[in-house]
Amino acid sequence: MQTVLTFDNQFTNTLPADPSDENTRRQLKDALYARVSPTPVVAPYLVAHAAEVAKLIGLTDDDAASPEFLQVFSGNHQLTGMEPHATCYGGHQFGNWAGQLGDGRAINLGEVVTEAGHWMLQLKGAGPTPFSRTADGLAVMRSSVREFLCSEAMYHLGVPTTRALSLMGTGENVVRDMLYDGHPAEEPGAVVCRVSSSFVRFGHFQLLAARQETKILRDFTDFVIQREFPHLLSSKEISTTTYVNFFREVCERTADLMVHWMRVGFVHGVMNTDNMSILGETIDYGPYGWLEDFDPDWTPNTTDAAQRRYRYGQQPAIGQWNLMQLANGLLPLIEETKPLEEALGHYAKRYEQGWEQMMADKLGLPQFDQLLTDQLLALLTSAETDMTIFYRKLASLNLDSESRYEGLQDAFYVTDQLTTEHQAQTEAWLDAYQNQILVQSPNNRAAVMNAVNPKYVLRNYIAQLAIDDAENGDFSKVQELLQILRQPYAEQPEYEHYAEKRPEWARTRVGCSMLSCSS
Repeated sequence: MQTVLTFDNQFTNTLPADPSDENTRRQLKDALYARVSPTPVVAPYLVAHAAEVAKLIGLTDDDAASPEFLQVFSGNHQLTGMEPHATCYGGHQFGNWAGQLGDGRAINLGEVVTEAGHWMLQLKGAGPTPFSRTADGLAVMRSSVREFLCSEAMYHLGVPTTRALSLMGTGENVVRDMLYDGHPAEEPGAVVCRVSSSFVRFGHFQLLAARQETKILRDFTDFVIQREFPHLLSSKEISTTTYVNFFREVCERTADLMVHWMRVGFVHGVMNTDNMSILGETIDYGPYGWLEDFDPDWTPNTTDAAQRRYRYGQQPAIGQWNLMQLANGLLPLIEETKPLEEALGHYAKRYEQGWEQMMADKLGLPQFDQLLTDQLLALLTSAETDMTIFYRKLASLNLDSESRYEGLQDAFYVTDQLTTEHQAQTEAWLDAYQNQILVQSPNNRAAVMNAVNPKYVLRNYIAQLAIDDAENGDFSKVQELLQILRQPYAEQPEYEHYAEKRPEWARTRVGCSMLSCSS
């Protein structure tokens, strides 16, 4: 690479490190991270890279095409100024306190400074760390393709997210039991380079509080505020009020994130507190999925199949539950519960207001209508309906046409469900919708709708098709999808087939409808 990246590494320069440099599994005490280097791989190769993210951190297209780029972001070579490390945090997993977790397969390379800000570079799948427990710290191609593509898809959808710089194959196989059913198999290995200004999670604060390491908790919280929330500093002194304002803003960002997830039909699948970003970004793309047929109880995660804790419709409530655990982590600094409770109440109000505005926008209306919305949500569940296609069709539907019901046909999955009763319910709702349009007189209804209702999302089956090809050495579909998902609200007629509803063969195929935490 011709460009020289500048690293300032404030995280490692400011916060306490574990004294041991050995890459052995262990519990940390009085430390936030351990130094560890990526494990070199035999024959790395570039699958794809995001040019916009390369530019964000100061790299050019020529840099991304260089042999050094390949070696650095596959974990084989370190640039001057890098300080590789893995961080220590805890968390609640599926509602249960899990104690120390940490970056089990993520290794932070260091923080790059640019005119646009600071960016932590992180390799996922680059080998074991002191927090890998019994795992190998590696990742496979299927999960890495999904993380790489979805990170960028979410960004272009307008959803706060970590970014993805590159996707590298390692030239080595990794053994995984995909569904934890006793059938392990070799899969091609891969490494993703993730980018964010910070990868700090709720679990960082939780673990420090649980271990009663209050001084480090205070120093760490001060660092996070100074580094990521400097607008909260009205003076050089950080006070209890500062901590409360910090928590309140995290609540606001999380509420806004939940609204976005609900808007586009994204289901995270594993909303543990260690997978919640302090910045309100989508982080850790594991067993996520896109809500194709509108089912509020759907979750893509086979691990959560019985409890469905992290189903689509419960994500906002889980967001608040997770914030309660963060509040407990900050309580030693604030020492009273009332301001934290008020901030949690503010979360609920912020989410409700955001959701109402979002639903109004999805219908192209200036004002939210409760009855109309309730009737729509009931209608979407009365027959298997593709959420993404329905809203796009609705935007262009001629509401005066006698064939308007037929104009929505592409959004329905099961012909037998399209009964006379369903048609009557749909026609009644369309009448109510048309009446609200007359009452509210929206401007540019279709344009408003098409600005918030995407035409292209990373449908589960489309991601799987890209994975199938990538595992066979063909990366063209990964690169094509990256291009399409850069403009998710545009028509892109040459890619119309990527906007079609899930084919019947994908209804029960592993990777399309069912995913596990295996990666």
